[in-house]
Amino acid sequence: MTAFKSDFLRVLDERGLIHQVADPEGLDALCRQGVQTAYVGYDATATSIHIGNLITVTLLYWFQETGHRPITLMGGGTSMVGDPSFRDEQRKLLSVEEIAANIESIKRVFGRILRYGDGPTDALMVNNADWLLKLNYVEFLRDVGRHFSVNRMLSFDSVKLRLDRDQSLSFLEFNYMIMQGYDFVELNRRYGCRLQMGGSDQWGNIINGVDLSHRMGGPQLYAVTTPLLTTASGQKMGKTANGAVWLNGDVFSPYDFWQYFRNTEDADVGRFLKVFTRMPLAEIAKLAALGGAEINEAKKILATEITAIVHGRAAAEAAAETARKTFEDGAMAEDLPSIGLPRAELSGLGVLTAFVKAGLVPSTGEARRQVKAGGLRVNDVAVADERALLGEADLTKEGVIKLSFGKKKHVLLRPE
Repeated sequence: MTAFKSDFLRVLDERGLIHQVADPEGLDALCRQGVQTAYVGYDATATSIHIGNLITVTLLYWFQETGHRPITLMGGGTSMVGDPSFRDEQRKLLSVEEIAANIESIKRVFGRILRYGDGPTDALMVNNADWLLKLNYVEFLRDVGRHFSVNRMLSFDSVKLRLDRDQSLSFLEFNYMIMQGYDFVELNRRYGCRLQMGGSDQWGNIINGVDLSHRMGGPQLYAVTTPLLTTASGQKMGKTANGAVWLNGDVFSPYDFWQYFRNTEDADVGRFLKVFTRMPLAEIAKLAALGGAEINEAKKILATEITAIVHGRAAAEAAAETARKTFEDGAMAEDLPSIGLPRAELSGLGVLTAFVKAGLVPSTGEARRQVKAGGLRVNDVAVADERALLGEADLTKEGVIKLSFGKKKHVLLRPE
């Protein structure tokens, strides 16, 4: 293992955030030569980024904390194509208006984690639409496209996976890696950016930019990727029964976010504390060493610290308090996730349908299986009859119906 001398790479290494580095010795030396600039790109294919993206935002955080300037590159241009990496089919094409709206929604998260401004180490937010949408196609092919080998592009795992499955890869998608490589060169020209970072699935795309700079007579550029984060049981992190763990609170509530990390497997607590939080390593080691019931206290700290980073300290503490009231005091916590339902629909609402509407189970068939297993409760009472109907009589004194799946998933049904 390389013994890094720069603060930046040493921190990443200590926290298990490094998967691959292009020219580690060169990058290590560069990071000791004053303020450097690095970027991570984020396509605006949804209204929020997800927990996997939080790892790369964390890279930018540590880059800034160790005295450098981070760039969050918004993919206003590349989002019009869509990254085909490790996907079975082409992404849905979005309109310019949809992409712009997604970017505005995504921006909210970055401001809580990075410090933006005009100072030498203040973060910049840049949109690649500023140059990609102005390109002359023929000139771009002559100046940039000629430096890309189709043979080499076909060798990348992200492309081979699609082709090996006999799944179509459109010419539009094939251009994505050229656009991303050009982004790196353009950011170097405009801002002196020398480093691109991303997830391990982006290695091929990032290296394209490193090679392109060399072929176009530019300076040496560098690359860092993070490991694919999986749980101790081997599952890809960031997925729930109801979809991805999003970072925007209007898509995935702070309470649900807190609860997701509270449910971390015992073996993952220390690793996730290192990867996601800013806590000192010595303190993390003590928490990771806890056993038995004590590890649950470490999980609460993990959940609260990560939620504070993404949603703010007040939201994190409110989520922790809601969980405490719900699970320890048995009280009805107002901050539990809730859904509205027209009051007219409440009368005679099938209990199985109610759990599907609440997003606690994906289908009535699954709800039926959970009833037989004793996993569903209404107002803390186990559902025994799968044909039961809900109505006004089931409303609590707070005017809601509490639906529970297992011990840790709750949704309040609110008549409107």
